[in-house]
Amino acid sequence: MKPGGPLLAFAAFGAYWGVWAVVVPDVKEQTGASVTAFGVALFAVAAAALPAMILTGRLVDRRGPGLVAPVLVGYGLAAVLPGLVDSVLALAVALAVIGALSGALDVGINVAASTVETTGGPRIMQAAHALFSGGFLVAALASGLARSAGVEPALLLLGSSAFFLAAAWFNRAYPPVPRSAAPAGFHVSWPLVALGAVCAVAFVVEGGIESWSALFLETVHDAPPAVGALGPGLFAAAMVTGRATGQRLEGRVGGRRLLAGGGVVAAAGLTLTAISPGAPLALAGILLGGAGVSIAAPTILGAAGRGASPERRGSSVATVTTIAYLGFIVGPPSFGAVSGALDLRAGMALLAGLALVLAAAASRTPGLGARGHP
Repeated sequence: MKPGGPLLAFAAFGAYWGVWAVVVPDVKEQTGASVTAFGVALFAVAAAALPAMILTGRLVDRRGPGLVAPVLVGYGLAAVLPGLVDSVLALAVALAVIGALSGALDVGINVAASTVETTGGPRIMQAAHALFSGGFLVAALASGLARSAGVEPALLLLGSSAFFLAAAWFNRAYPPVPRSAAPAGFHVSWPLVALGAVCAVAFVVEGGIESWSALFLETVHDAPPAVGALGPGLFAAAMVTGRATGQRLEGRVGGRRLLAGGGVVAAAGLTLTAISPGAPLALAGILLGGAGVSIAAPTILGAAGRGASPERRGSSVATVTTIAYLGFIVGPPSFGAVSGALDLRAGMALLAGLALVLAAAASRTPGLGARGHP
């Protein structure tokens, strides 16, 4: 299996969410949703993604990584839906469709990248996730400029459809391969649960920085909106750089050491942000935090895919991804709860502590960097 198809799929996936991040205010306005109602509608993404991940893992075990192409086509056709709705209920339905496709694609492309690595190809998992972050960053910047020029949300989302369809074309060469001997069910084992739990911790840190860094800068340091926007912007840039660098480092130092080192770097950066006397040091800490946590997900998901036998690779990646995804769900609310009870500095300190947990878990997590079959 050639690496080009999965890499392009990762980039398209990231680009879509980069566009979505920019059009959120317009979509909220056109649906007339309150903040609370909009938040409930957004939950439809996670609610639909989790079962889709489990189902996709089973399908990939039976049909192989050729499943990626039809999912990309489906995403390309459905991408514009959130930009066409005019009510909260319609938005929730549209986001449920997007969530289901996201869950399916997330598992499918990670399995495809793992298949490249286990069938004689190069290690590409870090690079693949770097392309997701890079696609997000470039699409967000381009969409922000287009939105300023008056381009409607539906047209911006429609533009991402072309990217999905192009990615589907490059993944078409991997037709479904029947795997009649593949076991059915959600494959659960202690190494997979442990990998998923560690990845969930990383996602709590990742989601916390992404969702709260702008508010931290503008509230704690009274930064103007332009400076506040640098928080998520620098975080995204750090994710791209960290994962591109991690692609080389993982082969030299191994997954365990890379994950441990990344956790320490992230903890140091977030501690710096938590105690920062001004916005410049806070931004430096956010940059370090993003770079440190960036390598966690590709390191862990790569280990899950490489450590599984071919007939269980889909369900193994699905197990880890599903458990890990819970971190994105509970992370931002947990940060908000701690920050509300204490302050935003305490919230950043919480993320720093979790980054240290991530570093400590690296040497104790079974299956991390393993060659066996979890």
